[in-house]
Amino acid sequence: MRLALYGYGRMGKAIEAAATARGHEIVLRVTAANAGAPPKDADAAIEFSKPDQALANMRLCLEMGVPVVVGTTGWYDRLPDVRALVDTYKGSLLWASNFSIGVNLFFRVNRQLAALMDKQPYYAARIDEVHHIHKLDAPSGTAITLAHDIDLRTQRYSGWEPVKGDLHQPSTGSSPHPSPVRIASERVGEVTGKHSVTWASANDRITITHEAFDRSGFAAGAVIAAEWLRSRQGLFTMDDVLDAAT
Repeated sequence: MRLALYGYGRMGKAIEAAATARGHEIVLRVTAANAGAPPKDADAAIEFSKPDQALANMRLCLEMGVPVVVGTTGWYDRLPDVRALVDTYKGSLLWASNFSIGVNLFFRVNRQLAALMDKQPYYAARIDEVHHIHKLDAPSGTAITLAHDIDLRTQRYSGWEPVKGDLHQPSTGSSPHPSPVRIASERVGEVTGKHSVTWASANDRITITHEAFDRSGFAAGAVIAAEWLRSRQGLFTMDDVLDAAT
């Protein structure tokens, strides 16, 4: 498979290594110097650029009929526009806040735990995420996805809010109004990524954690997603990839 890479920073280079290891060829590497380059010789594209560039790159790929995998975050308020583009061009697009297979399994565990905890009002949810100092967005897209899934699986939570300081405050019981899921973000050194979801009461706490050791898991997942997407049409997420593998 011939791949176009939109964004050739640390993640783009990791994706190149993963793609090459799986027998694929990189035919285009798009940076600031050649922004807007079309994926004319590519069988698929993988987009890991910046939020203000992602939509233009998605449109370009869809216009040319090239399936595109999107790992850039920070554009999700434009998801209806992207859905319309996919429909207009009868294209193929797969997006995810995180392409690690482990993280996507973690998402599923988070949803199951949230559904169980919705009936336990004395437990309160929080999310902690830690990344390297080069990461521009906070909270991370992965943390926002975790919060969104808690929102969907519970009646007690709606939306999310960034917070600082101690998050270890247990719930005091039922509230008449849904509250936002609290997310604490930390940027330290070269940490690849660590996410924890905690449900705490006055007596105990339950915490689930995913910690990435390097970028190879994210990169491999993006390449696997591109392989899966190539023969399909529509708008997809990593849940579709996992469901097909089971």
